[in-house]
Order: sequence, then C-alpha cells, then structure tokens
Amino acid sequence: MSVGVVGLGYVGLPLVVAFAEAGRNVVAVDIDERKIESLRAGTSYIEDIPSERLTAVQPRITASVSYDDLKDCDAIIICVPTPLTANREPDLRPLISAGSSVSKGLQEGQLVVLESTSYPGTTRERLVPILEQSGMRAGIDFSVAYSPERVDPGRTDFTLRTTPKVLGGLTQACGDRAEALYGEVCDQLARVSTPEAAELTKLLENIFRSVNIALVNELALLTDRMGIDIWEVVDAAATKPYGFMRFEPGPGMGGHCLPVDPFYLSWRAREFDMATEFIELAGKINQQMPYHCVRRLERALNSAGLAVNGSRVALFGVSYKPNVGDIRESPALKIITLLQALGAHVAYHDRFVDALPDFGLVHQPLDTVLAEADIAVIVTAHGDVDHADVVARSPRTLDLRGVTRGMQAQGAELL
Repeated sequence: MSVGVVGLGYVGLPLVVAFAEAGRNVVAVDIDERKIESLRAGTSYIEDIPSERLTAVQPRITASVSYDDLKDCDAIIICVPTPLTANREPDLRPLISAGSSVSKGLQEGQLVVLESTSYPGTTRERLVPILEQSGMRAGIDFSVAYSPERVDPGRTDFTLRTTPKVLGGLTQACGDRAEALYGEVCDQLARVSTPEAAELTKLLENIFRSVNIALVNELALLTDRMGIDIWEVVDAAATKPYGFMRFEPGPGMGGHCLPVDPFYLSWRAREFDMATEFIELAGKINQQMPYHCVRRLERALNSAGLAVNGSRVALFGVSYKPNVGDIRESPALKIITLLQALGAHVAYHDRFVDALPDFGLVHQPLDTVLAEADIAVIVTAHGDVDHADVVARSPRTLDLRGVTRGMQAQGAELL
C-alpha cells in the first residue's frame, strides 16, 4: 500500500515519516517548494522529526508539488491548515483548494482521510461534494473518513504512535479502511460512528483546555487586585487527588489549535441558532491577557520611576510554548506589538526563533539582551534558560509563567 500526504507541516511530515518507517511508499505533496526541497535533501524543518529519521526513510518518500503523483496511492491524507479569517470565521480555502486538486486525479477505490481541524459537518458537507466532482460517489466508489490530528509539538511522552487515534468513517466500510490504515502507525484506535463525531471530539479537547485556561487567567486578574498569589492557590488546589485538574495562568494562548479551534464550533453553532457564550467568553478572556501583562510591566517600571517609553525591555521566549520554535498565535507577538506602540525598546532571547522580521527583531544572546535591560520579562520558559540567573542579573523581572516562584526577594514579580 502506498500513502499520499497532502500538507507537510507539523501534522503532515510526522505522518510521512511514520508510514515510511512502517515500510510504505509515501507521496508527500505540498505547494511550498521550500518544504519539498528540504525533504529531497533529507533536511527536517520540524523539531519533532530529526533529520536523521527523515534521511533513514528517504528512499521510500516521493516529495512533490504535483497532485498528479497521488493517483497511484491507496490512501490520501489531507492535513492542510484551517485558519481563521480576520473576522474570526473559518477559512477553508486551503482545504477547498486541496480537495479540488485531489478530486481531479481521484481514482476508484482510494481512501481519502481529512485530518485538518474543522467544525462538525466539514467532511460530509464540504469535502465530499468536492471529491464527488470526480464523477464518483463517496462511500461507494471511494472511501472517506475523518481523523483529527492530535499533535503537540515538542512532546516526547505522547507521539503519533502512542496517542490514541480518533477516527470516523462516512460508512462502516470507510471506517474499516481508515482503521486498517492508521493501525500501521498508531498503537491504539478510538473509532466513533461518524465523521461529525470525530470532528467534534477534536474541538471538545481544545475547548476544554481553552475554557479552563481562561478560568485560571480570570482568577489571576482577580487575585492581582486582591493581593493573593494565584500560583499558591493553584498549588494548593492541585493537592486534591480527585475532582481538580491543574491549569496555570499565563500571557495568553498560542499555537495552531487552542486560539483557533473554539471559534470553529462557535461559528457552526450560529447556523443552529445557538450562541456558545461560554466558549466565546473564554476566548475573550484569553485574548485580553497580553494587555494585562503589559499593564503589569508598566506598573513594575513605574515603581522604579521609569516610563515604558524609552525603557529597554528584554523578552525571554517568544514562541508559543517551551522548547519549540512555533510562533503561531504566540502571545509574545501581541506583547511586542503593544510595547513597541508605547515606545519601548524591545529585544528578545529565544534560540528557537532566529528572527521576527515583522518587528525588526532578531534573537540576541542572553548577555546582550540583559546588558542594558530595564526589565526582563519571561514570556515563554524555555528549558535552556537559567531563569534564576536572569533574575539575579536583571534590575527587575516580570515572570508570566511562574518559573521564578520563591525568588520575589531577588526582584522577581509574578503574573
């Protein structure tokens, strides 16, 4: 069996390598020629896939910008981006484009699986009609299923193989084929009855996190006014062995899922005359956290008789999570925008992110960013940074991630 993968980002490239390691020939398709060139050179651009793993299976991989190369594949997996528009509505243009291109070369008997996150009904109502433009019927002439990606960049304890794979087929036979496909690269499968159930499963997972992060962030706003240490409260609550799951406050949410996925369900719910107020409120709270962080920074500088305008601010960590270089929806970007608008001189240290060209910034060595800094701000706590050293060498530190707890006497302030 040969497998085609459309979209070679954080989701697609691990799938390519996994199926190649399972002994399958893989056709890897992307419209980004730079990614194709990297694959052909055996160079990985994803932290989770070392170049050594890619090189080891390179003979089984055909990297191409042409959808025509998918015609001999038994299965085609689509994992293109599903972002939001400027109005925070689903932007399915990448999916529609990929589906149309697959449809033109679709062969009888092929299995098409969508992994891109979207609202319930996307597979059946949007993808299937596009694929049926081939003149064939879904569930009869070719198979269709939905299986949401569950990638957590930088994580090593739960991988593609060890994370249970949710899937739902358009028909029973479609689901059976999807099970056979993913059974080669996943140890455990979690099959549901329909693509809609699988689509909603992915949204529920991320909405659960979004809502709980918003809850603890709102409590952080309250405890800031009440003079209570939110970190102490979370630590104490987490001692309960049942009925509580630990979530921590922070500068906001980032990545390709949590800031985006809840709005897919909110948009879909409006088509059923329902407002998902709880979900939308959580999004609003999390989007406001960068503003709160900048206000905290202003207070820290004011207490030293300094204005934000003209102050030198050293940011530590600008990616959205520790130990990865992904800056998608990173709250650090909003914080930088706000600080520069206030006239601050911003520099950053993050060895995972070489440059932020939209802000005119590049990664600086730790000594350089600390040399003349008026304040250090820990936005993302990368494991390679000695944060105690940052506190010791900076005149004042604002810690948005709680990694300097216990260092308040040395000049660290917590969110």
